[in-house]
Amino acid sequence: MTQESQLARLGLFDAKVPRYTSYPTAPHFNNDVSPDRFATWIRSIKPGAEVSLYVHVPFCRRLCWFCACRTQGTQTESPVRAYVDVLKQEIAQLAQHLPEGVQLSRLHWGGGTPTLLPPDMITELAAEIFAVTPLARGGEFSVEIDPNEIDAARLDALAAAGMTRASIGVQDFDPEIQQTIGRIQPFDVTRDAVEMIRARGIASLNADILFGLPHQTRLRMTESVQKLLSLSPDRVALYGYAHVPWMARRQNMIPTDSLPTPEARLHLFETAQRLFRWDGYREIGIDHFATPHDGLAVAERTGNLRRNFQGYTDDRSDVLIGLGASSISRFPQGYAQNAPSTSAYTKAVREGRFATERGHVFAGDDLLRGRMIESLMCDFSIFAKDILPVFDISPAALEAMFRAAAAAFPGMLDVSADGLHIRPEGKPLTRIIARHFDAYDLSKAGHSSAI
Repeated sequence: MTQESQLARLGLFDAKVPRYTSYPTAPHFNNDVSPDRFATWIRSIKPGAEVSLYVHVPFCRRLCWFCACRTQGTQTESPVRAYVDVLKQEIAQLAQHLPEGVQLSRLHWGGGTPTLLPPDMITELAAEIFAVTPLARGGEFSVEIDPNEIDAARLDALAAAGMTRASIGVQDFDPEIQQTIGRIQPFDVTRDAVEMIRARGIASLNADILFGLPHQTRLRMTESVQKLLSLSPDRVALYGYAHVPWMARRQNMIPTDSLPTPEARLHLFETAQRLFRWDGYREIGIDHFATPHDGLAVAERTGNLRRNFQGYTDDRSDVLIGLGASSISRFPQGYAQNAPSTSAYTKAVREGRFATERGHVFAGDDLLRGRMIESLMCDFSIFAKDILPVFDISPAALEAMFRAAAAAFPGMLDVSADGLHIRPEGKPLTRIIARHFDAYDLSKAGHSSAI
C-alpha cells in the first residue's frame, strides 16, 4: 500500500477538521463570557506581566473573493477614522482595568487591511497603545501589509511607531489565479513593497502563500514559490485555501470546478514544501517555514513553539488580548470574543463597556486536551513529562489515551516511555490525529479540508 493510499484510508482526503488555533475551537464558544467576566480576567493579570495584544482592523479597499475573514469594503476614509476612534476608546477602557506595569511581548495589527490607515491614524493608534502598554524589551510589533495598499508615507509612520516585523499576503503570483480569486497583485508590486519595507530597517519579513487555489498546478505553484523565495522572507505560512462559501458568501464567486482535488492539494503542498526545504528553510509545524535563525525556528528547536489565532508563534505569554470587532482574547481562565459586527462592537464601546459577546470558560479537561492538541500541532509529539506534573491524570490513563490514538491510526503513531509521536509519514494527518483528542462534537461546525 502506498503512503498516499494509507493517508486516504485514514481520511486525509475526506475529513473536515479544525485548524486548532484554539481549544475548544471558536464554533463551541457560548454566551457564558460577559463584559464583566472579561474585565475580571484583565484585572487578574499579574502586575508587571508581559502580554500579547492583537488589534483587528476589519476594512479593505476591495474584498478578495478567496478571503473568509470578517471584513468590509470601504472607498472612503470616514468609516476607518470613526473605527479608530472607537479603538482608542476601547484602549482607554482597557487601561482602567489593566494592572500596573504590564508590557507587550507582542503587538500585532491584523485585518482586513491595517495599512488602509493613513499615516496620522497609524501614529495616533500606536501612541495610544504604547501609552497604556509599552513594548517590552525584545518585544515585537508586527503589521499585516497589503502590497496594493501601502506607500512611503504609511511605511514611514509604521517604522517611526516601532514596527519590527512586516507580514505580507502573497496568495499566488499567477495572473489567472489572481483574477479568479479577486486579488490582483503583480509580482513587481509585491517586490517594490518589500524593498520599501527593508529600506526602512524592518529586517523581519513574513509572507503568506496559499495552496489549493483554483487553477493551481504544480508548475504554477513552483513558479510562485520561486518568486517568493527571491524576496527572501524570514518566515512563510503555506496555508491551504479553505473553500467555505457557507461561511464566506463572497467565495461563491469562485467556480468550484476550478478547484484542485484533495489529492492534488497534497501534491501542491508537497511541491512547495520541497522548494522551501531546498532553499534552507526549516519546517515549522504543519504549514510554516522559517530561516534557521528566525525566532520560530529557534522556538521549534528548543521546544518552545506555541500556537494561537495568528498561527505559530514563539511568544510565551499566557495572555493574548484582542481589540476591535470580532477579536478573540485568551486568558488562563478561557476565551473572550468581541462582537463580530462593527456596529455592535461600536455601540458597546461607545456605551462605556467592553464589547465581549461570547467565549468559553475552561472546565473539565479542556486545558489538558488543549495542551495535548497544541503539542501535536507544534511538535508532532506529546511528552509525558510535560503533561503528568501539570494535569490531574495518571500515567496509566495517559498511556491509555496514547494507545487508543495509535490504534486509531495504525502505522502512523509510536507510543514510547516518553510519550506519543507522529511518524514522518503520518504528519499530513496531524489535524485529524489532533481531532482524536478533541472531546467536543464537531458535527455542527463547518470546518475546512484536512489537507
